[in-house]
Amino acid sequence: MDTKATLVAAALKLIEQEGEAHFSTRAVCDIAKVKAPTLYHHFGSADGLLNAAIAEAFEQFLVSKRSAIQSPDPVEALIQGWDNYVGFAAARPRLYAAMMARFLSGADLPAAREGQAMLRHRIAQIEAAGRLAIAPEAAAQVIWASVNSAAMLFLSGALQPDIAMGTPDAATVESLRDCAIETICKSKLPE
Repeated sequence: MDTKATLVAAALKLIEQEGEAHFSTRAVCDIAKVKAPTLYHHFGSADGLLNAAIAEAFEQFLVSKRSAIQSPDPVEALIQGWDNYVGFAAARPRLYAAMMARFLSGADLPAAREGQAMLRHRIAQIEAAGRLAIAPEAAAQVIWASVNSAAMLFLSGALQPDIAMGTPDAATVESLRDCAIETICKSKLPE
């Protein structure tokens, strides 16, 4: 692994262990076993490294999503993608929180745009099959809101234990997903 990739991997490790709030160039350099000038040479600043790490996290997320979606049925594929999204947030809550913070702050993240395009494409496939019950834009909003609601349950349980939300029940998460799918689709859920 080259130095630049080592620094990105170290940044991701730190974000996953400590969260973005505890991100520091000193800690990243310690993990990567390099000196600060090396980090600045490759990324210019701590924020440059953080941007590169978040971009890499989105790429990892997309690779996971692409491999998770196996069904040729567009509704089933949407369900598989939804489950993968929530699973990523549940497995990597600190990283997911940092990713969403960057995304919502308007950072230019090509992989995030690609993820949104995948959602819109899947909805277009459902519409083309004559199974979409609402307008495509509204369907995208319902899916986006439901998947992020489910992801937030995992984040609050993992990152804010004092709130006492606990780990979400699988049936609750499945219900959020199924309600969203039933809202956007004309036919029943796939078996």
